[in-house]
Amino acid sequence: MQHVWERCQQCREIDEVIIATDDGRIVEAAASFGAKAVYTSPDHPSGTDRIAEAAEAYPDHDIVINVQGDEPLISPWLIDELARALRRDASIRMITAASQIDDAAMVADPNVVKVVFDHAGDSLYFSRSPLPFVRNTGSGARFYRHLGIYGFQREFLFQFVAWPPSLLEKAESLEQLRALENGARIRVVLTQEVSPGVDTPEQAREVEARLIEP
Repeated sequence: MQHVWERCQQCREIDEVIIATDDGRIVEAAASFGAKAVYTSPDHPSGTDRIAEAAEAYPDHDIVINVQGDEPLISPWLIDELARALRRDASIRMITAASQIDDAAMVADPNVVKVVFDHAGDSLYFSRSPLPFVRNTGSGARFYRHLGIYGFQREFLFQFVAWPPSLLEKAESLEQLRALENGARIRVVLTQEVSPGVDTPEQAREVEARLIEP
């Protein structure tokens, strides 16, 4: 968590960094390295719902970026890029990021979320399954990994959490599907800034090794 917070502190487009949690141990840890943390309800169905509760206390902030705590290698540049895109274009109500997958094993890994998007860069679907399913190997289709970061226009953030968790969201355990099932668009920023998340013990060991590299 401290690694994530430190990287957010390096951003130039972010006015304030808040850790939102329902766990007192995280609040104590945050205080130990000088971070600001707020308690939120333990009953939120997703991280976005938790972020919305925290954002209620900051009414002057029109843009909210949700950086997940399991992304210790998140790029400050990428966070800034999402914030800039939301500031430039108010019609972008929700934004996220993706990077191309070159490892076939990652395509089949359900812990790696895949995304497909249209010509305008708006997402069509997210899935833990291989996406798209390539029946025609000569099609030239590419695979893209969804990265665990979301940006919102403030008004849309509160619209999002007003919707109940949706069928596909619950089936895939992917909160962003709630937006798609309610007809909203999600802009996808392509990046080469790959930030491996930490969802399994194996991923934790891999990230730890990268963090201690000289």
